[in-house]
Amino acid sequence: MHLNQSKQQGVSLIESLIALLVISVGLLGIAALQITAISQNSSALNHSQAVWIAYNISDRIRANDNQFINYSGIDTDNSYSQDCMSNQCSNAQMLTADAADLGTMVGNLPAGRGMITNNADGLVVSIMWDDEGTGAAGTGCGNNPDVDLTCYTVAIAQ
Repeated sequence: MHLNQSKQQGVSLIESLIALLVISVGLLGIAALQITAISQNSSALNHSQAVWIAYNISDRIRANDNQFINYSGIDTDNSYSQDCMSNQCSNAQMLTADAADLGTMVGNLPAGRGMITNNADGLVVSIMWDDEGTGAAGTGCGNNPDVDLTCYTVAIAQ
């Protein structure tokens, strides 16, 4: 006896929709991964710039050693103006030029700010920026991204 069996001749509509759903979920995962990678890359760039800025100003402080303690109090929220590239400057003028250059350098960071304070052992250079993009503009370096900035600090002993 011969049974009439139909042979499957292609993919059914349900199988096609399931395959499309699986591929869509995979592509959404890849897109989310790409967005995270871009965000982390931006964060790493900002951190690298902050490290470079902190060590740059630290080297400038060491080069102008007789003004060492006078660097304390520099805050890039203040305005500084001095050009020592085109003319000779005194050590005090060089300090002002360094403060102006620090302001220019941290201006490349999102909500960037630079501060130099003193502690018992010497000076502390703090470079701050809004790494989370929350609009924070404080001077704190804590764990609350709504009000605190991401900070990189370098201590300099005389």
